[in-house]
Amino acid sequence: MKRKGESNSAGATSQGVMTAGLASRRPTETSEQPESAGLLRPEAAELYARFFKVLSDPTRLRLLALLLEAPVEGRTVSELVAVLGVPQGRVSTHLGCLRWCGLVQGVREGKYVYYRLSDERVRLLLTLAGTLLQEHAASIASCGVIR
Repeated sequence: MKRKGESNSAGATSQGVMTAGLASRRPTETSEQPESAGLLRPEAAELYARFFKVLSDPTRLRLLALLLEAPVEGRTVSELVAVLGVPQGRVSTHLGCLRWCGLVQGVREGKYVYYRLSDERVRLLLTLAGTLLQEHAASIASCGVIR
């Protein structure tokens, strides 16, 4: 497994910044390409798909929603367990995934670890997703391809 900042074979760091794809690609005078051109590369598309798989679990989305509304210091695992009503082990596993992927951070204060969003762009991403969902909820709910 790669740690934050290390590059992988898809040309991206584990922080999700494309080094040979979308973020670093600038149109030139000789080759104007759309921003989505980097997604045409199989490696880039695979990395994007993995990013969205992080958000594809209902428990992880519920955790992110709770952290969106968390006080500045964050929330403890026990607070999250109490609200979600799921086993502590499941909450910890999903928080570990979200932390590893860079969406949340844990800060130890005494015997407690407080979890909060690691980047304000997570809030923006979830807000935009909610707007799209409102417009397309019926279609998404009835899509036979997505399980």
